[in-house]
Amino acid sequence: MSSKIYTKTGDAGKTSLIGGTKVPKSHIRIQTYGTVDELNAFIGLLKDQLSDVHSRELLLEIQDRLFTIGSALACDPQKEISMRIPDLKESDILLLENEIDQMNTKLPEMKSFILPGGHVSVSTAHICRTICRRAERLIVELDEKEHLNQPLIIKYLNRLSDYFFVLARWIGHLLGATETKWTPRK
Repeated sequence: MSSKIYTKTGDAGKTSLIGGTKVPKSHIRIQTYGTVDELNAFIGLLKDQLSDVHSRELLLEIQDRLFTIGSALACDPQKEISMRIPDLKESDILLLENEIDQMNTKLPEMKSFILPGGHVSVSTAHICRTICRRAERLIVELDEKEHLNQPLIIKYLNRLSDYFFVLARWIGHLLGATETKWTPRK
């Protein structure tokens, strides 16, 4: 590995996919894994705000899965690659579903939309949720253009955004933060 963080190879607005193909930094594939990376950074911020050990450990595992997704998205689909990229598994999705179900058993029933807020960590979880949704939309667009053929990525991100919504409520519950219900103006 190079000892310098800067290579200057991207100074002209291009970058390389795994496999060597150069593409513009505005390419949809770069936008997808860049958004997944942004999500990963915000998960790190959220994790640093939490004292709940179980949630912190699960967030670390989610960060690992997001690196798996980012690696898959960074690969040139037209070229053979010599390195083995880890795969998502259906069990990764089941883990999120089980976590959602566990938290929901202890949360009050939701009878209206709620507004993000109540505590910095609740708001950070909602930021993670919205970035996750954006990543999902971009990956759906990539799939429509290039036939990504990785349905577990879309399914995982869909479930992950649900997880962040419930996690935001769970964090608020643990902290005793008030959920603000959205009351539409009449």
